[in-house]
Amino acid sequence: MSALSVLTSPAVVHASAQPFAVGDFGSGRIGATVAAFLGLAGAMVGGLALARATGRVRTRSVPGTGRRGAVAAVAAGIISAALGLLVVVTAEGGLGTGNGLGGGIVALIVGLIAVALGTLALTRSRRVPA
Repeated sequence: MSALSVLTSPAVVHASAQPFAVGDFGSGRIGATVAAFLGLAGAMVGGLALARATGRVRTRSVPGTGRRGAVAAVAAGIISAALGLLVVVTAEGGLGTGNGLGGGIVALIVGLIAVALGTLALTRSRRVPA
């Protein structure tokens, strides 16, 4: 049996022609994806706020030390970590089952990083320069 006849058999063609259904993307995956993106945004904002608080980045349009960004990073990180933890706790099955467990773990880690960066930026912005 040649490889061409195996690839053109009706079973293989039928399996490869199945459309992707929207229902295949479950609530666990959606929650984990939203939480991971929120945590990533919080980590980016926290990094920028930390750079502003240490004096490494100055912007003309936004004067100040980056306290609003630090608070936003902490808030986004807490929400991301909480949603990621919720997905991890409620996921049925292990990794690779499609319940969003891997994304929940990523969201939890990225959320904690965002909280750490935001907290560090807040403490650095409170210091009075000598």
